[in-house]
Amino acid sequence: MVYTLIRNGTLIDGNGGKPQSGAAILLDDNRIRSVGLMDSLTLPNINLSQMTEIDAKGGYILPGLIDTHVHMMLEIGDMRKQMQVPFSFNFYKAISHFKRTIEAGITTVRDAGGADLGVKQAVDQGVIVGPRMQISISVLGITGGHTDGWMPSGMTFNIFPAYPGNPDGICDGVEEVRKKVREVLRAGAEVVKICSTGGVLSPTDHPEFTQFSPEELAVIVQEARYRRGVKVMAHAQGAEGIKNAVRAGIHSIEHGIYLDDEAIELMLKHKTFLVPTLLAPLSVVEIAESSGTMPEYGVRKAKESIEQHRDSIAKAHKAGVTIAMGTDAGVMPHGTNLRELGLMTSVGMSPMEVIVSTTRKAAECLGWQDTIGTIEAGKLADIIITKTDPLADIRSLENTDNIGLVMKDGVVLKNLLK
Repeated sequence: MVYTLIRNGTLIDGNGGKPQSGAAILLDDNRIRSVGLMDSLTLPNINLSQMTEIDAKGGYILPGLIDTHVHMMLEIGDMRKQMQVPFSFNFYKAISHFKRTIEAGITTVRDAGGADLGVKQAVDQGVIVGPRMQISISVLGITGGHTDGWMPSGMTFNIFPAYPGNPDGICDGVEEVRKKVREVLRAGAEVVKICSTGGVLSPTDHPEFTQFSPEELAVIVQEARYRRGVKVMAHAQGAEGIKNAVRAGIHSIEHGIYLDDEAIELMLKHKTFLVPTLLAPLSVVEIAESSGTMPEYGVRKAKESIEQHRDSIAKAHKAGVTIAMGTDAGVMPHGTNLRELGLMTSVGMSPMEVIVSTTRKAAECLGWQDTIGTIEAGKLADIIITKTDPLADIRSLENTDNIGLVMKDGVVLKNLLK
């Protein structure tokens, strides 16, 4: 057994309780063995020279952070240039996306489209350094919907082209939808991602357009559940499409830009998670202003939605909807994910609520709450140490230099505390 002792820090354990100064954590290989005050922690009966010590140096010890909505294989830029990039180049480019995500303190992600089983295995087997992944493979949508890259010219540009291991996601009608869900599950999807509305960056629809019929949504949920309870996440921005998704039993609503009172009531009734991605439309506008590389239709729709988006998330939070942190990273540069935390406080969430949404509640959203999301005995050793107090200044975490140490599964992947 390999023991590691983390000491001399303030513990924010992910459960939402009062921070504990003078805390220490004992790790047994890749698991947390015990947590408590240093003076009261029971240490194994071994020579202390056989134990690795990590001095938190007065920093703040948190669970590894979780982003429940990313696109690890994507980083949006000039679409004209993207059309000329060789297909395989994107896999090598993504190595940087994974590294920057880890350096931001994010040890687990739910990939909302684009990463296949081979990418997940490359991380799991240590071929590349990156966060633990829950993958959806393809994004399912209708002809003319958010995933359809058809342009009025007749040309098509799909951000996530189909290839072996990543099926084409467009499907129409109950039986096509049924087959497509089975295809992505066969390819290794751990969660099914669908679009029940249009979106900002799709060329021929709008966020308020409703997509997939209630019958199609019911079949999607049914087929996923047959595979040992696989959950469904829905890109859902317009109110009607949100309500259709919730009624069908979809597990999480992504974005939720145009929530109305009925949608919020339904989410509370069905215990549906909300993943805000407040950073996504803001980033579309910022990138357009800084580089001019965003399509006009995307910039226009993003500008229309930003204020309404904030109002909707604020109303949902006030009503008690369960919120899990997600960013849509890939729309913005990977590694800038923690800008989302400050935006979450701007809609009325306290810093502690934001941290819980980025740890325990995010783990619950993934269904992985038994192994990650909080610092307590028996869980995997996913731990970060921040140099600054996130409860006093949540935006300080936007600077990745303030993420002093990142440990995933008991392995230190970043250490600025030396």
